Amino acid sequence: MELVNGILSAVNESTPYFWILVFFGAYPITMALVWIVLSLTFKRRTEFAELPALEKVSMVSVLVPAYCEELTIGRTLEALLELDYPNYEVIVINDGSQDRTAEVVKRYIPNGPIRLVDKKVNEGKSMALNDGLAVCNGEIILVIDADILADPKLLRHMVPHFSFPRVAAVTGNPRVLNRQTLLQNLQAIEFSSIISMQRRAQRIWGRVMTVSGAVFAVRRSALLEIGGFSPDMATEDIDMTWQLQLRFWDVRYEPKAVVWMEAPPNLPELWKQRKRWALGLAQVLRKNALAMLNWKTRRLWPVYIESSLSILWAYTFVGVTAFWFLCLLAGVSPYGASPIPNLWGMTIASACLVQLMVGALSDRRYDPKIMRSYPDAIFYPLVYWMLMSTITAIYTMRGFFGRRQDVQRWKIQRSAA
Repeated sequence: MELVNGILSAVNESTPYFWILVFFGAYPITMALVWIVLSLTFKRRTEFAELPALEKVSMVSVLVPAYCEELTIGRTLEALLELDYPNYEVIVINDGSQDRTAEVVKRYIPNGPIRLVDKKVNEGKSMALNDGLAVCNGEIILVIDADILADPKLLRHMVPHFSFPRVAAVTGNPRVLNRQTLLQNLQAIEFSSIISMQRRAQRIWGRVMTVSGAVFAVRRSALLEIGGFSPDMATEDIDMTWQLQLRFWDVRYEPKAVVWMEAPPNLPELWKQRKRWALGLAQVLRKNALAMLNWKTRRLWPVYIESSLSILWAYTFVGVTAFWFLCLLAGVSPYGASPIPNLWGMTIASACLVQLMVGALSDRRYDPKIMRSYPDAIFYPLVYWMLMSTITAIYTMRGFFGRRQDVQRWKIQRSAA
């Protein structure tokens, strides 16, 4: 025991531990300020600007990949049939579902421009999208999940971006529909104050980390240029975004393009989702590491560096917390930890809460009830951060060093919330 105490005390008093604590505290405070300033800059410059009027009503093909979605696909199609856009088709790709998804879709085919690609073998979302891409008629492809409720003006807000010839993709603004629990409220806040805010800020940098897999539009020719969707990547949306930008296509964020989605209702489902996100981001960072050495890709450097630092901070969070816990068990007073909230700890939490507040207020025009979820934000800096950091720490190494599967198949069967 004396040996353990001696080791813990030595670490506690070491210079590297001091600088680890500096990074642990400085990174979230710095990034909160960066996200706030840049996202508000985007809002002032871009969000209230009018897009050019549609001179040509381009054909849009809406691809809806589905696996075991009989409980949600019906209302998704009903919302798509209400889109305020004169020239579009809906193609549902049933990816070998084991339930009645195909039967539900067939009921809606007589009601509008809906087609069904009924696959008998489950090959994963990327392969399903590639199969849909082969039969679509539009130059603009809207990809939307099978549990999404689209706002009627969705295409009116997204399609005008493609009047700019270098625009390859536009990501929409997913909002959390089900907010009955603390976990769902935290996800609602996260989508406003982390995901949406970061996309605003990254657009000021000129490159974004990813489109939203739940809803994005992409130029068909640009997608074909990169070979379609990669079936061996855990997150086809992140990979597609990077491949397009590495070929100097522009990827945009349109906050007015609102859709409503069902967030994971419980911890096991959220864990599965974020496991896939952690794996996918790590795979993309590994895949494109050498490309970042090229001066021509320098506009992606801020996204690559920030993504890497966020992963490093997750390991720091888990490591420092584990060290403090061991110290307390051994009776050693760890430097930087206190049972009473201290100045720097309160500063970190306050910076986080201010960021969450600014993000929620920024999205309030699209999600009028978002501020009802804000009181639960008090749990975000500790509880939710620790959960997300733990998932990142566990699965990032697998993404960096593990062998990618030939095909990433569906692993989550959703249930009605």
